[in-house]
Amino acid sequence: MTTHTLSLPGVELAYDVLGAAQGRPLVLIGQPMTAEGAHALASHLPDLRVVLYDPRGAGRSVRSDGEVTAVPEVQASDLHALVTALDAGPVDVFASSGAAVSALAWVAAYPDDVATLVAHEPPLIDTLPDADAAWRAYDDIRRAYAERGWGAGMAAFMTYVSWSGEFTPDYFAQPAPDPAAFGMPTEDDGSRDDPLLSDRSLAIVRYRPVVEALRAAPTRVLLAVGEETGDTFTARTARATADLLGAELVVFPGGHDGFAGEDEAWPGRATTFAPRLREVLGS
Repeated sequence: MTTHTLSLPGVELAYDVLGAAQGRPLVLIGQPMTAEGAHALASHLPDLRVVLYDPRGAGRSVRSDGEVTAVPEVQASDLHALVTALDAGPVDVFASSGAAVSALAWVAAYPDDVATLVAHEPPLIDTLPDADAAWRAYDDIRRAYAERGWGAGMAAFMTYVSWSGEFTPDYFAQPAPDPAAFGMPTEDDGSRDDPLLSDRSLAIVRYRPVVEALRAAPTRVLLAVGEETGDTFTARTARATADLLGAELVVFPGGHDGFAGEDEAWPGRATTFAPRLREVLGS
């Protein structure tokens, strides 16, 4: 692995290159996940030239622009600059969660950068038929975090992402989730800068795909869903986004974190995920 830093306006962008020295790069990205979160998946693809990065403001990619928010269009510009620096485009991309949103913005703005995009479970609330209810439930997460801290916010988040189907009155009739039941702290440490629970990621879930640009792009755009995600929030947004774009929906092992290593804190299925990714990319 070689590590590099790309100086861009407002950030020193850190990225790693692993595996083969030649060939079309495969860019693996997450949000708010840093490069470390994709190491397990990359380890099962040693013959490919794999590029990992820390998104602007996360991990080693220190910001100097005074901003803290994650904005898909800004991250799209960062990724365009990264591929330009590699001088090896177009690249293949596997992007998960919030990074799948940024990757859709990337392809819309810079369609010649990406050959194939696998957008894994992008959390795009407005694609859902029950978007109003989904926003109401999402705002409950933000309120729990703002009023009672990280444990309460994360318990509300876990309740949200594990709910199956539309956000019906039954969802809102539930009592506020107990952080202790999820193994979360009940004390409030006073911090309000979590990249997932604070408004720092609000632009990600608010993003609306540029449908015409994505349909017109030469990029092969695939939406991906985990076989274990069922009918929960990110499975529904993945399917809804595929319908919106007229894109193919592909199924991967595991759930939302299916690409993670089997021995990680949130275990995934990296061992079986990697060959499925090869199959989908045709590599």
